[in-house]
Order: sequence, then C-alpha cells, then structure tokens
Amino acid sequence: MPRYKLTVEYDGTDFVGWQRQANGLSVQQAIEDAIREFSGETVGVFGAGRTDAGVHALGQCCHLDLTREHPPGTVQDALNAHLRPRPISVLAAELVPAEFDARRSARQRSYRYRIVNRRSPLAIERDRAWQIAKPLDAAAMHRAAQALVGEHDFTSFRAANCQARTPIKTLEQLDIIREGEEIRITARAGSFLYHQVRAMVGTLAWVGEGRWREDDVRQALAARDRRRAGPTAPPCGLYLVAVTY
Repeated sequence: MPRYKLTVEYDGTDFVGWQRQANGLSVQQAIEDAIREFSGETVGVFGAGRTDAGVHALGQCCHLDLTREHPPGTVQDALNAHLRPRPISVLAAELVPAEFDARRSARQRSYRYRIVNRRSPLAIERDRAWQIAKPLDAAAMHRAAQALVGEHDFTSFRAANCQARTPIKTLEQLDIIREGEEIRITARAGSFLYHQVRAMVGTLAWVGEGRWREDDVRQALAARDRRRAGPTAPPCGLYLVAVTY
C-alpha cells in the first residue's frame, strides 16, 4: 500500500482548524474529500501539527495511504484540481516509506508570527496578521524573547486544555525582527504546547509596548502559571512555515 507525503499551504481563515470537527469544515476534511473525489478511496490524512481555526500554513506536512499507486505529480495535480476553489494548495507530493509518519517522524517545526505595527486598520493583510496600533520596540522584544530559548517548563505559556504529557519543551529559536511596519517572530522547536507560540507572542507584545521588561518575562516563565504571563495573541498572525524530517 503506497504512502504519500504531502506538503500543503493554506489560508486558515475560513476553516475550523486542521483537524476534522463537527462544527465546520477543516483543512483535513477538505483534503480527504479531494482524495475521495480523485481516487474513489475514503482514507485518513494525518498532519504534522493541528493548527487552530484561523491559523495558516506555508508548509504543513501530512501523510496518507492509497490502495493503488499513482505518480506523485498526478496526486498533486489531481488534489489541487479537486480542492479548488478552497484556499488550499498541495505544494508537493512524494512517495515515502511505510514507516514514515507526518507527526511522529518530525524533528523540528517552525512557526512565524506576523504583527503589523501601525495605526491604520488592515485591508489587504486583514486576517493574515495581528494589527497593533501602539508603537512596539522590536529590539526589546527580541532581547526578552531570549529568556524563553532553551529547555524550560512552559506551563505559563500553555493553554488550559493542552493535552501534552509534559509542559517541558526545548525552544531552539525565538527571533524577532522588524521590517518596516511588520514585526516578524520566528519560533522553532521539536514540538510546541497548545497555544505556546501565541502565548509567547502576546507576552512579548507587552514588552514591545513598554508594559513589561525582560525580567518580567523571566518571572512569568518561572511562575509556571498561565495567569502570570501575557495574553494569547490572535490566530490570524500565526503560520506553520515548515516541518523538518
């Protein structure tokens, strides 16, 4: 039974998230429907990460099994044809060994969070970035972010309904740069807790506004209490950029 790995891009604005749910259309369901229309087979698609409603992806990875083998290019083109006009694009399809698992085989996941720092509301970028009107000090945000890099107990940046077995994660990168009115946060780790990136961004935004200093971030981390950290940033600015195997 051939196994395929797909690399997928999507705009998550109108989806209930990656995972199939009863309350609306998910990215997973849309891809599974396209597979059925293409091959006649009802199969499960398994993703590297479960992005929330409103979260986007530039390089989500998933795997699926088909009974009949097709050339990878045929799978890619056929799925893209059946996915139209939904904002999902299969960027690549490839045959992989049967033991490959999109989630369990992943070594690193990279996320990007985009803040547009300006007074005027967003038009083109609406639902694709977090707009903050108050001027932000991106350099101060970056300095404070380094307190979170490394292996830590990230309970203070973990959603209450997170199902991870342990709050201990190793954050390998958390860089913040400004390019004009855009502030871009890059986070990289083997895996993340539920809402971890968005909670870190919301906390660092307080630093950018001058409400908090670097030591406040350190204290929030050490507290191991979600109530001691900043707010959870909205989903619209978050992108799953890449999964490394």
